[in-house]
Amino acid sequence: MSTRSASSPVGLHRVLDPTGDAVTLPQAARRLDARPELWPDEVRIDVETLNLDAASFRQLAEKHSSGGVVDGDAVRTEVRAIIAERGKMQNPVTGSGGMLIGTVAEVGPESRTGLEVGDRVATLVSLSLTPLAITDGLERWDGRSEQVPARGHAILFGRTIAARIPVDMDPRLALMVMDVCGAPALVARVVHDHTSGRAGTTTDPTVVVLGGAGKSGSLSLAAARQAGAGRVVAVVPTEDERDLLLPTGLADDVVIADARSPLGLRAAVERAGGPADVTVVCVDVPGCEQPAILATADGGTIIFFSMATNFAAAALGAEGLASDVRMLIGNGYVPGHADLALDLVRSNPSVRALFERRLEPAGG
Repeated sequence: MSTRSASSPVGLHRVLDPTGDAVTLPQAARRLDARPELWPDEVRIDVETLNLDAASFRQLAEKHSSGGVVDGDAVRTEVRAIIAERGKMQNPVTGSGGMLIGTVAEVGPESRTGLEVGDRVATLVSLSLTPLAITDGLERWDGRSEQVPARGHAILFGRTIAARIPVDMDPRLALMVMDVCGAPALVARVVHDHTSGRAGTTTDPTVVVLGGAGKSGSLSLAAARQAGAGRVVAVVPTEDERDLLLPTGLADDVVIADARSPLGLRAAVERAGGPADVTVVCVDVPGCEQPAILATADGGTIIFFSMATNFAAAALGAEGLASDVRMLIGNGYVPGHADLALDLVRSNPSVRALFERRLEPAGG
C-alpha cells in the first residue's frame, strides 16, 4: 500500500486534467489517475461488471448503427478508448457513465466506508467520477447491451458510497436496480410531500411517469403507489410497451404518447385524468422538458430523472409558458435509496418480472 497522505475525500488528488488553479472535482475532470495504489482513505475494487447508463448507451449504439443494426465491435472499441483516455467511463457526448459491481480488493487504513476485503459491492456513484482501468479489453462484451462484463479495477474515494450485493438476488438484477435506485426514492419523497399537504397542492396526487415501462420508470410507478398517490399514469411510446405494462397493475392507466410532443403529451395525460400533480421524466431522449411542463398542473412538481435533460430548456420553458411548477433534478442520491429500491423489487412481483425479462445469459 502506498504511504501517500495528501488525499481529498472527494477525489481531488486523482484529477490529472485540469490541474492547478483550474482543478475540478472528478466528475467534471477530463482525466483521472486510475493507478491501483491507494491513498489512505480509498478502497480498490476488482471489477466484475460495468453498467452503462441508458442515455450513454443509447448515444453510443445510435452512433455505431447502420440500417438499425448496432456495430457492437465499434461500440466496444469506443468504450475501451474512453476508459483508457479518461481514466474513467464518461461518455463525452452525454457526460454520464453508469455504475459497476465488483469485489473489494484492498481497503485503506483511514477508509470510513465500512467495506471489508472480499465484500461484493455495487457502487452507488457514477462511473463518470470513478477512477477505472480495464485489463481484459472488454473481450467478453458484444457491445450490444448496457451490462458489460469486464476485468480491471476501480477506486472509491473517502466519500464514495457503495452497497453490498444482496445474497437473495441475481447480481445482475441487483446491479440494474441499484443503477436507478435514486428515482423511486425521490418519487416516494415527493409524493409523500403532496399527500401530507406540504407541497401546497392536492393530497390525492395524480402521478404521471414518462417512460413507465423502463427500469427507473417501473420502480417510480411502484414507489408512487406505495407512497399514497391517488392515481398513477404511465406514458409509453409504443403498443408493445403498453401491452407489457398494462397487465402488471403498476399504473391505473397506460397511455401511448411521444414524450417529446408538447400538445400530444398534454392531450394524452388529460385523457388519462391529468394534468399531473407530479410528473416523473425517465425517458433517455432529449426534448421532453416543455412537454412535461405542459402536462403538469400549476403548483405541481416535475422530477427530471434523465441524463438527456437540458436543464436550460426546462427552466426557460417554464418561464416562457408562465408555468408555476417546481422542477427537481434527480441527483441519484437519497438516504436509504438502495434499500428502498431493492425492497420494491422483492415485494412487487410485477416490478421484478419487468426487470428479470431484461436479463441476458451471464457473459453476454
